[in-house]
Amino acid sequence: MPIVTVSAPGQESRYDIHIGHGLLAAAAPLFAPYRGRRAMIVADEHTAPLYAGVLLAQLEAAGVSAGLTTLPAGETTKCPEQLSRLYDAFLDAHLTRTDLVIALGGGVIGDITGYAACTYLRGVHFVQVPTTLLAQVDSSVGGKVAVNHPRGKNLLGAFYQPELVLIDCDTLRTLDARQVGAGLGEVIKYGCIADAALFERIEALGSREALLPALDEVIARCCEIKADYVRRDPFDHGVRMQLNFGHTLAHALENAMGYGTLLHGEAVAIGMVAAARWGEALGVTPAGCAERIRRLLTAYDLMTERPEGLSPDALAATMALDKKAEGAVVRTVMLTEIGACTAVPLTPDQLRALL
Repeated sequence: MPIVTVSAPGQESRYDIHIGHGLLAAAAPLFAPYRGRRAMIVADEHTAPLYAGVLLAQLEAAGVSAGLTTLPAGETTKCPEQLSRLYDAFLDAHLTRTDLVIALGGGVIGDITGYAACTYLRGVHFVQVPTTLLAQVDSSVGGKVAVNHPRGKNLLGAFYQPELVLIDCDTLRTLDARQVGAGLGEVIKYGCIADAALFERIEALGSREALLPALDEVIARCCEIKADYVRRDPFDHGVRMQLNFGHTLAHALENAMGYGTLLHGEAVAIGMVAAARWGEALGVTPAGCAERIRRLLTAYDLMTERPEGLSPDALAATMALDKKAEGAVVRTVMLTEIGACTAVPLTPDQLRALL
């Protein structure tokens, strides 16, 4: 079973990501340190029926008294109203600062549960059990937790590292094709920004079916890359910004189209092609990179072009509110080659022109 360790020096936090098959049904030893405490599992209406029962049984075996809160599925759940529901559930369960909150689900559940764990009583113990590919390779690792605001994605958030991440690859068997594709968008992102060999391997495999036998390895490699970024920049002030390749446009698309219309990884795929084209136009990215990325994303059945009818002015205005904005510029990640990148400051007018 691969174990990837994450160190976040600024938060004095060190934790393990356990990756393998059948981990949910054998998780009791991992929860043994919480014996005698209370726990609240937060899941959505899809993951609760599939996995909450086995996780509750493992917590009971570990001597942890646990309950379950179920939220609606989908990006629209990541909002202040559902956050308030979680606080009520924690209060009703009499959770104290020594108790434990567990996110069981994809990125939406991980983000909102983490933000609730961070802010409830100024912080309770937090564990991530991601059940989607996107959450396993990206959002469950690194301690970014948030909810959305009507004017932008993840604008209300914090840094709060989990104490444990449990990745049971068997949960991927219940994902539909769109959810798998959303995760693959983030997987390909890691190859683009930090690992040309990973990009080339995915390129050589050439399809979802061919990638499947190597998926455990790929998940572990993505977690290693993410862990290295977190170690070097736990609070996202510098190099960790590179993880946002494709996200400047992606977040604007998600907002403009209504949260949940595009899955996050789908929007990132479109955003990566756009960012590579922008980089080529500005002389930052070598010619041909954008087309190479587009071909790879197409081979893995992902969208590569933004839907028609979206106003460039509206998209540029939304991008100006991006978390990576600094004063009058938005730091936009662009490739210097496949496997390496840099952040380029762009004004809203420049973004509008590129769009």
